Amino acid sequence: MPEFLNLLPPDEARSKWLGQVATPAHTVEWVPLEGACGRVAAQDILSPQALPQFARSTVDGYAVQARDTYGAADTLPGYLSLAGEVPMGAAANLSLGPGQCATIHTGGMLPEGADSVVMLEYTQTSRPGEIEIQRSVAVGENTIAVGEDITQGQLVLERGRLLRPADIGGLAALGILKVAVAPKPTVSILSSGDEVVASKNTPAPGQVRDINSHTLAALVSQAGGVPRLAGIIPDDFGSLLQAARAALAQSDMVLITAGSSASTRDMTASVIETLGEPGVIVHGINTRPGKPTILGAVAGKAVVGLPGNPVSALVNGLLFVVPALRKLLGAKEPAAQRSIRARLTINVASQAGREDWQPVQLRASAGELLAVPVFGKSNLIFTLANADGLIKIEPNATGAAAGELVEVLPIGLGDL
Repeated sequence: MPEFLNLLPPDEARSKWLGQVATPAHTVEWVPLEGACGRVAAQDILSPQALPQFARSTVDGYAVQARDTYGAADTLPGYLSLAGEVPMGAAANLSLGPGQCATIHTGGMLPEGADSVVMLEYTQTSRPGEIEIQRSVAVGENTIAVGEDITQGQLVLERGRLLRPADIGGLAALGILKVAVAPKPTVSILSSGDEVVASKNTPAPGQVRDINSHTLAALVSQAGGVPRLAGIIPDDFGSLLQAARAALAQSDMVLITAGSSASTRDMTASVIETLGEPGVIVHGINTRPGKPTILGAVAGKAVVGLPGNPVSALVNGLLFVVPALRKLLGAKEPAAQRSIRARLTINVASQAGREDWQPVQLRASAGELLAVPVFGKSNLIFTLANADGLIKIEPNATGAAAGELVEVLPIGLGDL
């Protein structure tokens, strides 16, 4: 296998690779509403009813006919007779005629004949059974009309939408208690290397605990997949091929870490090629960290070789594994990548011609957000654990200057 003869920019590599990853057959899983947050809607959801189903007040005050208030002011108030009070949690049991008003509370049903509400603070009781109105209102003021939020039959959530807490609240308001969501893709994670031991073990001299299996499993879970830890495989082609073939049969995506550096011990690319067509699609990314990333596919299933260095593996997991999971879930791309603008505190150097991702911490100071670089080597996991996000330095730049406003891609829980 040639050693990184054609390093592709990350965006180009991702597009080329995802074009070879098959969209799964459209299947659905029905989950209760309380378990739907963070899942991807597998069907369009139409409203079974109008919302609200009755006209109601948005303030405490008096339901009125707007025309009875025209011209009312502090210096020249109007006077309406009190017809009663609208009970909360029940249908309005009265109707208003000309010159009448009714006490109403926030959320209360607008009585028949009323078309607006005067806020309580612009009224006072002039005498028993009579209310002084000190401000006029327009038709519909301080009220919500039937169907003003949602009309019956309206599309409320599109297929492919990542369901958020507000979406769950909206579905609850419509009485929708079960949701059709995309099944979670299963992702097998293999860690390779003679020096790698299980995290529960105490490493002997020259050995290291397995970090990548756990960080990538957490990333997969956060992005909506189901991680499957497929073990630690020794640096042996036959063993890695056998484990990868078994993992491919049992999952929708396979991740292999620690076997993707350009060296005589690199077997990941050869394993992917042997697994089936089309095999390796991209061998090397023009980025730091993570240049030796391998992107492959076998019969439409994604197979990714990630660097063994923990920071490189996790950053490139964010850049490539997460978008692949979104495709498997049928998730629509967000309208804009969520990022945070912050001011860089010190200069950050970069090599022109490659895309750099620099970990930063976010700090508030004097009313603005600061991006404080976190420097460290790619085999030091706490370089990334101590960061709140990443800033991208474009290939045509030689770095970013202190004082510059930069876009920070968050890497915290829920940011995917």
